[in-house]
Amino acid sequence: MPVMHFRVRWPDDTEMRCYSPSLVIKDYLKPGEAYALDEFLARSREALGIASERVRAKFGRPCALALGQLRQIEEQAARFALRPRAEVRVIGFD
Repeated sequence: MPVMHFRVRWPDDTEMRCYSPSLVIKDYLKPGEAYALDEFLARSREALGIASERVRAKFGRPCALALGQLRQIEEQAARFALRPRAEVRVIGFD
């Protein structure tokens, strides 16, 4: 399966390099776009969930790396949950 990395900038201007085991992430996130925190989380959950299921279909088990990446994204997002109008910007894909 093609591996895809994507880079995001959090509301505090820190950057994070994220992993997806599938190109499906490109259907949910666009480089240069800023997403409200809740929308970014919803898109990440759906895309990484689909990616993990694609791994399950091919290898018989979900992708632990995709699920771990989602946990990291959720942990980071929790830091900004009370910040009004918090956005996450997609910097690009690697």
